[in-house]
Amino acid sequence: MGNMSNNPYVPFPSEIKEIIRHTDKEYTFRMSFTGEVKPGQFFEVSVPKYGEAPISVSGIGEDFVDLTIRRVGRVTGEVFEKGEGRTLLLRGPYGNGFDTSLYEDGEVIVIAGGTGVSPVRGVIDALAKTKAPKDKHVIVGFRSPSDMLFRDDLKRWDEALDLILTVDGAPEGYEGKIGLVTKYIPEVEIRDVGSAKAVVVGPPPMMRFSVMGLLQKGFKEENIWVSQERKMCCGLGKCGHCRIGETYVCLDGPVFNYTESKNMLD
Repeated sequence: MGNMSNNPYVPFPSEIKEIIRHTDKEYTFRMSFTGEVKPGQFFEVSVPKYGEAPISVSGIGEDFVDLTIRRVGRVTGEVFEKGEGRTLLLRGPYGNGFDTSLYEDGEVIVIAGGTGVSPVRGVIDALAKTKAPKDKHVIVGFRSPSDMLFRDDLKRWDEALDLILTVDGAPEGYEGKIGLVTKYIPEVEIRDVGSAKAVVVGPPPMMRFSVMGLLQKGFKEENIWVSQERKMCCGLGKCGHCRIGETYVCLDGPVFNYTESKNMLD
């Protein structure tokens, strides 16, 4: 169901339609939801007596949203105790998301690391459906092969797009690419770097050095977008935890054009 409350502080119940396990610590919870939502937006997920946590949208359907959650604390630990058919409380969606229409034409490169793949999963899916999907380049990095998320999607993206999948480290005998995502930016062949667009999402150091790599390659600052997910507690710009200068990430972001966010990167 959608948010039927007129009070933005009041959460609404949502049924867990399906749970998809990726790793020991990362599951996707497919939640009942109807309403407008974009990739890159987020919901506040709450469990009574335990608290609330901001979770990015990792998938969008006619009657559901996917929320990919990592078990890292009190709230998410309690969420993992819930099973299919149980209910979670949601508020949102909040923030501005990615406008996928911006990336339909021309050359595009998406660089994502770890759980940063979640907010751009919908963007990559949209790129795979464009008229020239081979002009869409994706670099995805994970800590290790066992930390990979969305394995079925990765196979599909590899067939449709120019996908580079890499891991920071791997056991002996691993046949895939090894190295940070920044290692592979120079290898991506861009015909017209002046008009090419880029999306970068992941841990702050990864984003910082990835953007540096894109700028060195010749990308224009105004053609780069990032997602600045920073301590988004209330989602309404009231608590101030996500404030950077005069900017409230939960309201003005979390998706920013790089020209707006270049002084905000940690």
